[in-house]
Amino acid sequence: MQTIACDVCKKKIDEPLTGRTFFYFAEHSVCESCKDNLENQIKSTMRGKNPFAYEWYDKLIGDSLVKSAQRGKN
Repeated sequence: MQTIACDVCKKKIDEPLTGRTFFYFAEHSVCESCKDNLENQIKSTMRGKNPFAYEWYDKLIGDSLVKSAQRGKN
């Protein structure tokens, strides 16, 4: 049995399935609920960004995850 812990909320995920029960963002393992919170958190920022650039998006995701992991939640 394999177990992974979410880097944000520290919740244990038993029998993880990549892309279904946990996700990788910027070298962080993130559970499904934290992924949803992260997407909601950055949605308004992304809508205001024009033109879109993947480098900027990757930096935004990475910075948001680091801040969330330090706080222990999204």
